[in-house]
Amino acid sequence: MKNTMKLRKRKAIDSSLYGLMVFASIAVGGSLAGIVVYIIYQSSGMLNFSTVFGSASESFLPMIVATFMSVAVSLVIALPIGVMTAIYLNEYAKKTRLSRFIGLAIDTLAGIPSIVYGLFGLLLFVRIFSLGQSILAGGLTLSIMILPVIIRTTEEALKTVPDTFREASLSLGATKLQTIIHAVLPPALPGILTAAILAIGRVVGESAPVLLTVGIAKHLPRTVFEPGRTLTIHLYYLTKEAIHPDDFALAFTAAAVLIILILGINSIVKIIGKIFGYTGENID
Repeated sequence: MKNTMKLRKRKAIDSSLYGLMVFASIAVGGSLAGIVVYIIYQSSGMLNFSTVFGSASESFLPMIVATFMSVAVSLVIALPIGVMTAIYLNEYAKKTRLSRFIGLAIDTLAGIPSIVYGLFGLLLFVRIFSLGQSILAGGLTLSIMILPVIIRTTEEALKTVPDTFREASLSLGATKLQTIIHAVLPPALPGILTAAILAIGRVVGESAPVLLTVGIAKHLPRTVFEPGRTLTIHLYYLTKEAIHPDDFALAFTAAAVLIILILGINSIVKIIGKIFGYTGENID
């Protein structure tokens, strides 16, 4: 009788916790859906092709190009450095003072406010390196800012790879580097892609570093050496200067374009991951 009562109590607790988890999941998904629907509704039908991809002087096209170029530059710089640093810390580095110092530096970089990165980029890349306010200067600044996210997320992804993968590869005569490339990185690729997506989200959402290093020019940038205005900065100015309802509708349209751009870039990253991802093939 007592065992039956305990069993029923455990089942009731399990069911309650399961219900809470389902509710939390639905709440998260519903929040995202509600935000997207509200923003699109508030755009009042201004979200159309001419508004987004029309002439450069009257559409969001220059801001979309500047945002995409900023993301591309920062990822091209930060992703390889971040992944290689994570590999070193997880696969090579021992618990020494150097590795502890590197870990402390990474955690410190993650806690620095974005405005400090903006001031650093303004001084170093814009003035000392004479790059001026440009997408390249902004990309270099943002790449430093997203390094901690990429390193820590990739490091956690590498830790999830079972040690038996490494042991099997080494026992077959593979070198340490071959083991990492063929046996460790493929299973960790989803985590690395997650790091890239998180980095993209932070780059797209930043305003202070971009404002100080990329600038506010509304023209269509053709090279990374030109200034520009990202969608985040453009949204800020639209909201700041909004007076009439149509002005606010235009600001919400910019917000909708920003969300669509983030979803599009994340989808591209996931497609690339599926193309070059882990297929379960044996180590050569």
